[in-house]
Amino acid sequence: MAKVKVETRRPIRIAHIEHAGDYGAIPFDRYIERLYGWAKERKTRPGFYPMGIFHDPPADTPPAKCRSEIGIPITGDARGSRGIKTKDLPEMKVAAVSFKGPSSEYRKTYDMLSAWVAENGYAWAGPSIEVYTKKPEQVGGTTIMYAKIEAPIRKKRVAVAGAGS
Repeated sequence: MAKVKVETRRPIRIAHIEHAGDYGAIPFDRYIERLYGWAKERKTRPGFYPMGIFHDPPADTPPAKCRSEIGIPITGDARGSRGIKTKDLPEMKVAAVSFKGPSSEYRKTYDMLSAWVAENGYAWAGPSIEVYTKKPEQVGGTTIMYAKIEAPIRKKRVAVAGAGS
């Protein structure tokens, strides 16, 4: 199993497309192509690694209600248009794990990451972020994913015995 690391994610600006619906049905290729085309039209420099921000845990949310943003890092002050928005992501602490494997193993990696967060005195502090380090590949009919999965975290508050008494 991959090792979880606590990292500081630098602040970045992203261009993104909002999506509502089953995470497994997101048209990534179409969204990414639109985003890079938009960046070229705006003469803004895009980053190399597309990303997804996933707001709702699929185990607790009906697929039709799952909210996500598919984006690319950008440099510059370009403003959104034609369904593409821009926003700044602040610096944040994340628990991060690298994933390379069949998409069917994604859920297990998220379960492992969530367990690590809880066992190490942290709590989730925002939606999960996936940074795609390589384009998915088809190997023998199986989709192989390459991503860094990040859980924004904060230290849990420890209750002090007798406090407030």
